[in-house]
Amino acid sequence: MNRWSLTLITLIVFTAPICATAQSAASVNIAPAEEAQILKNTESFVRELFAWGPDFKVKTGPLAPSPSSYFYTIPIEVTVNGQTDKGSVFVSKDGKTFFRGEMFNIDSNPFADNLSKLHTEGNPSVGPADARVTVVIFSDFQCPHCRQLASILTTVIPQYPQVRFVYKDFPLTQVHPWAESAAIGARCAFMQSPKAYAQIQEQLFAEQDLISAENIWDKLTSYAQQAGLDPDAFKSCMSSPEAKAVVDASHQEGEALSIGSTPTVFVNGHPLTGVDKATLEQYIKYGLSAASTTTHH
Repeated sequence: MNRWSLTLITLIVFTAPICATAQSAASVNIAPAEEAQILKNTESFVRELFAWGPDFKVKTGPLAPSPSSYFYTIPIEVTVNGQTDKGSVFVSKDGKTFFRGEMFNIDSNPFADNLSKLHTEGNPSVGPADARVTVVIFSDFQCPHCRQLASILTTVIPQYPQVRFVYKDFPLTQVHPWAESAAIGARCAFMQSPKAYAQIQEQLFAEQDLISAENIWDKLTSYAQQAGLDPDAFKSCMSSPEAKAVVDASHQEGEALSIGSTPTVFVNGHPLTGVDKATLEQYIKYGLSAASTTTHH
């Protein structure tokens, strides 16, 4: 079974619950023997449910709270042929009911956990810092769909000057060999001159088909010169651990948000993948409308 097959299984089997993951670090009050029995029964059940034989290594637990006081959240990690994926399910506290899908507490913002994990300060952005609607874009410079989204944003951003758009890095290094270098270069441009970021970003996407792992450094150096950046400072930054650390932190933030593909966009915490213009505008308009209603009340 290849990596894509495993991913497909996980998508079918598990949906990582947005609200449940907010509490995943919390403990539950349960006797160790009782917890061990629930985890053992859950593993046996999912193996039977999805025909996971001995080739599938299944790890469950520890138990965590869920949005419902009647259920536990149980993280599950599945490994087969050297590939691993993770998800979560729910099991009732009496151990008799198994549930998979999304569970929400309707008394709270369903995306509060996402909002708590999104850190926008110090990142390239367009729009007012106090905007009532914030769009956070996790992107990969080598991703064709990210290039399409960048093109869409050139028309959407001018239409919504009251909205803040924030750019974050999520290079898919396993499939895109020069994406991380591009992210570091764009970040170095931003660190030297925030205005230069947009120009570097535009050129990376425009020449995406011409860039390779072999020429990415030369391309970035050329873009930096065209943007009027100091070439020596730019090269020094490209080689620095600090710039890579910022990109790594952005990637880790995306992982904490359960991002699995690019582009992934968050509109006031609401996640969108495979973004098209109509859907993006739908959520922006909703956010603006909701903000307006809150203001007037």
